[in-house]
Amino acid sequence: QVQLVESGGGLVQPGGSLRLRCVASGFTFSIYAMGWYRQAPGKQRELVATVISDGSGSSVPSVKGRFTISRDNAKNTVYLQMNSLKPEDTAVYYCNRFPSTDWGQGTQVTVSS
Repeated sequence: QVQLVESGGGLVQPGGSLRLRCVASGFTFSIYAMGWYRQAPGKQRELVATVISDGSGSSVPSVKGRFTISRDNAKNTVYLQMNSLKPEDTAVYYCNRFPSTDWGQGTQVTVSS
């Protein structure tokens, strides 16, 4: 059974940092590209960053230079290091593989003073 469990969210002030973690199970994690997504209230879910099996990552322009995606294939885990957080980064953050599978519960990130 495929399972994705996100954690690491919380309330942080603008300019702060958080590190999200997603632990995957039920599939051969190391061969799949993985992505972090987010969904803000009233908006559609959007892709934020991707990492392929060899660890090479990329991110969308709105977070480039602030967010870094990485993975540890030995731990079936993908991370999202988020620095210089802004209020507009507030959302529920999810991870998923490519092609996608069932979504996890996500982790809430709130950036507010």
